[in-house]
Amino acid sequence: MSSNDIIVSLDIGTSKVRAIIGEMNNGAINIIGVGSADSEGIRKGAIVDIDQTVQSIRAAVEHAERMVGIQISDVYVGIQGNHIALQTNHGVVAVSNEDREIGEEDIERVLQAAKVVALPPEREIINLVPKQYLVDGLEGISDPRGMIGVRLEVEATIVTGTKTAIHNLMRCVEKAGLRISGVILLSLASGMMSLTKDERMIGTVLTDIGAGSCTIAIYDQGGLSAVSTLPIGGEFVTNDIAYGLRTQSDQAEKFKLKYGCANIADAAEDVRFKVTRMGSNLEKEFSQRDLASIIEPRMQEIFHLIRQEVRRLGYGDKVNGYVLTGGAVALPGTLALAQAELEASVRIALPDYIGVKDSAFSSGVGMIQYVSKYMGVRGAGVVKKAASRKASPAASTKPGMFERIKNMFNEFI
Repeated sequence: MSSNDIIVSLDIGTSKVRAIIGEMNNGAINIIGVGSADSEGIRKGAIVDIDQTVQSIRAAVEHAERMVGIQISDVYVGIQGNHIALQTNHGVVAVSNEDREIGEEDIERVLQAAKVVALPPEREIINLVPKQYLVDGLEGISDPRGMIGVRLEVEATIVTGTKTAIHNLMRCVEKAGLRISGVILLSLASGMMSLTKDERMIGTVLTDIGAGSCTIAIYDQGGLSAVSTLPIGGEFVTNDIAYGLRTQSDQAEKFKLKYGCANIADAAEDVRFKVTRMGSNLEKEFSQRDLASIIEPRMQEIFHLIRQEVRRLGYGDKVNGYVLTGGAVALPGTLALAQAELEASVRIALPDYIGVKDSAFSSGVGMIQYVSKYMGVRGAGVVKKAASRKASPAASTKPGMFERIKNMFNEFI
């Protein structure tokens, strides 16, 4: 990449839409802009209202633009959900150069060969993730460029999703006046940011607990081995609080964020707050311990379901630890509760960048890291001090650049 590239990630979640602007400066990433907006039109991670989702995307992007003073034209979009599936495939080609040196063209061809797979008509490929390359039968090669050989092979994981979910997501982004540089599986992005190389090797469960859904990604032998999505998350905790305290959902969310604690043992009896009861003007006083007695059972259930799902996927005895991320794990006491319920080593992953040191930003920051590592894209994808989004976004790049970027993305992921 050039010394000063701009990468913009768009994470469309159930409770928030987050746009993060990252600047590549001589190989280092700087987060220079962050925008977020309340997510409307999303339920349990799925788009249920396109117009409301478009408005939320515009609000988040405009928030990020104001922070930096530029107009965003191109974004990388994160995708997840229970429609995502993984399958392995194998590609093989003959090395084309006369001197038998493996070049970029050979890698492109072998990745294209790995994409040749029979898929149901309602599914399409989102990402192709090489596990390893083989040169004349020699295994375990991560980058074969410059090596000498006759036959080049690749073992890859193909990430697929339903066309309906993918195209609805892309439709929302395009209607917001943005162009899509690529679609990235959020589990891959979060794994890039949250897991160490050793954790990806020994068998680790990366769990992203959002507002409306919980995404489980199992990493083993250095790559993504399984993904699953549970329709439960932080919204359920908020609903329990609203029901238990008999108050409005928006008030319940505020109390959760300000006084919430996931572990009753860590909650204080002397921290008290007043709640306006639904259907009256009367206020009733509660303690932090009262609130924790509502939150803890639901969080216990979430971790119990996570452990069950890991067993169902066939990794019950192969897991060496859990890494938690997502907005719902920010509650105090979550780590201690997770360690007790999962009966394994657990840690919470946070992005190590100023302005985004919150587990809710893990996916967005991970997308920027993922693009910076695996993409050779040049061009900022922004218009400095642009007048209006209503103008054609094509002004920021040359004609045909979007298609080249999209094709390049598909080749190298």
